[in-house]
Amino acid sequence: MHIVLSAAGARVRAETLDDALRTVETVELDRAALPDWAWERERDRPRWTWDATSAWYPPLLAAGVRVERAHDLRLARAILRHAPAARLDAPADDWDRPAHAADPDDALFALDAPVPLDAAEELRRQRAAVEAGDDAARLGFLLTVESVGSLVAAELQHAGIPWSRERHDAILRERLGDPPGPFDAATRPARMEQLLAELRAALGDPEANPDSPVELVKSLQRAGIRVSSTRKWELERIEHPVIAPLLAYKRMARLLSANGWHWLDEWVRDGRFHPVYVVGGVVTGRWAASGGGALQLPREVRGAVVADPGWRLVVADAAQLEPRVLAAMSGDAAMARAGQDADGRPHDMYQGMVASGAVETRSQAKYGMLGAIYGGTTGESARVLPRIRRAFPRAMALVEEAARAGERGESVRTWLGRGSPARTAGPSSPDAAESLTEAEQRRRQSDARAWGRFTRNFVVQGTAAEWAMCWMGAVRRRLRDHRAELVFFLHDELVVHAPAEEAEEVAAVLRESAAEAGRLMFGAAPVQFALSVAIVESYADAK
Repeated sequence: MHIVLSAAGARVRAETLDDALRTVETVELDRAALPDWAWERERDRPRWTWDATSAWYPPLLAAGVRVERAHDLRLARAILRHAPAARLDAPADDWDRPAHAADPDDALFALDAPVPLDAAEELRRQRAAVEAGDDAARLGFLLTVESVGSLVAAELQHAGIPWSRERHDAILRERLGDPPGPFDAATRPARMEQLLAELRAALGDPEANPDSPVELVKSLQRAGIRVSSTRKWELERIEHPVIAPLLAYKRMARLLSANGWHWLDEWVRDGRFHPVYVVGGVVTGRWAASGGGALQLPREVRGAVVADPGWRLVVADAAQLEPRVLAAMSGDAAMARAGQDADGRPHDMYQGMVASGAVETRSQAKYGMLGAIYGGTTGESARVLPRIRRAFPRAMALVEEAARAGERGESVRTWLGRGSPARTAGPSSPDAAESLTEAEQRRRQSDARAWGRFTRNFVVQGTAAEWAMCWMGAVRRRLRDHRAELVFFLHDELVVHAPAEEAEEVAAVLRESAAEAGRLMFGAAPVQFALSVAIVESYADAK
């Protein structure tokens, strides 16, 4: 059963559909009445269907209403637009417009659209597109997984991760010095002011401005230092007294800008950091963050993430996720065995590659796999890649075929069917290609190889993102009757805030959910998904 919600001015239209998507009942409600009505209907375990979870769900959460299942029509439309296995022929319209997160205090007024949208009809279009495709089961599962991810993202934002303002302030003072008054270019924290004086003296330039890359390059060049940019890798190659204070200043400036006192005032309230995630914000399906920088949280401030008294943080990190996903996708038994110990339990895959004789060191295994997945063609990756190909031919064949498809301008798909975006190619006919100059042909070949590196990575990274959402969904379901709750997601890592007495049980839930995610994605594929799990009071102690 679906309950399809649509905004209707100051009211909400709720249309109940049966499993065949036939309308059973339609009611209209005042927006203020929706949470109580939804709480009553949730007992029937409907699949709530709406234009965007990020708009509808936060106000329900703020009213104390959690839902088990949903279908996010905008996220599904975005997938179906590019999925090779779908047959969505609908012209571009307002359903293709991405959703924006709503403030829970807006009480659903963010749901008004320029024109009324028929959500039930869009659901029928989407189902028809999936069923007309060549892999309805997988693609339908992907839409379900994406919608589960949207529920998790809203719940993570609602819960927030415990954050100590006092510890954060102490970290900033330790690294940057005492804070200034109202911040501007002339009032930096104390240690930054000291470094500024040092680097200006080393350059002999009392006006040097390290906060402006353009002005800094000019100052460096006037001092006889040949640079074209202020990138770290370029500066590190230079021997000059200014380099050490300059690099230290740049590190401090990044911390101040990304997670300084202004960030603390804006993003931490009532002892919680409430990040805003964007589900499917990257073309591979990985999440992005639209506020707070949740996915770029530096290690320097993790000491401010502290469990409540009597509680613990249970931090789980998926080890070597992308190589394990590649082994499962390709059915490479040798690679799967490298990720297991003698008893079939998950262990360090890179060390397993060494034990198998594929490579000599763990470092070679790591760089070889990164080269295979990301298309590395230089350095250690290039040197060890031939040995990786010989040891794990099926896995390497999968990513190399994805690369060749990308070079040909073809779309590739993840395990569940998310499609890569189209490449804008140059002239495709033989006659047109012959008309290109030699320089244009080289540029075209270079562009094709670059796109091949993208599609090589797309199939693995996108499938890893699907596994991560299955993992989160399984954890969410298993924690339903616990006081513990998911509070943070960072790439391949989950953080659960749990009462101390539940912490060990939660650690087991995280491990069991990882195994379940593997089964949901890959069936009986003999790949073990290893987790590193830590029970800590501070996030900084997790690694």
